[in-house]
Amino acid sequence: MKAIITFLSMSLFLFSCQERTEDKIASDSTTENKVTLEGAWELIGYYNYADNMVTDSFASNKGQRQIKMYTASKVMWSKSFPLDSAEWFGYGSYKLDGEELTEVLDYGSEVMNRIMKERKEFVYKAVITDKTFSQIEIDEDGNKIYAENYRRIE
Repeated sequence: MKAIITFLSMSLFLFSCQERTEDKIASDSTTENKVTLEGAWELIGYYNYADNMVTDSFASNKGQRQIKMYTASKVMWSKSFPLDSAEWFGYGSYKLDGEELTEVLDYGSEVMNRIMKERKEFVYKAVITDKTFSQIEIDEDGNKIYAENYRRIE
């Protein structure tokens, strides 16, 4: 009888220590840290490329500030550059498909509206981590040309 009680006690102990599969799945899905563009990003620097390799990198100009904000489907950015009298901002929608980021602007500053007469859609390669984001312009042959590098501020 003592052996049966010991066996049942040990079985109950082992069973209670095991995490139920349903609990583990629920826990994994709620704690999963999905990397997303949603939030606010500040431009910190640029890369220039040749043969898909970074050939030059430089920080944003002193006094310049550029912020991009993404919601689930919209993008808005603004640039403050005191040495330039032109205003720079744009608003539109975006789609992120794997590493391909497509922004389609609806309207912008006077300067951007002139640019948008020629081109409203901007396609980039996106490299996103939880704290950084780079949008890389690619040429028609698939080669990297130029990147804007951001850090998450919210």
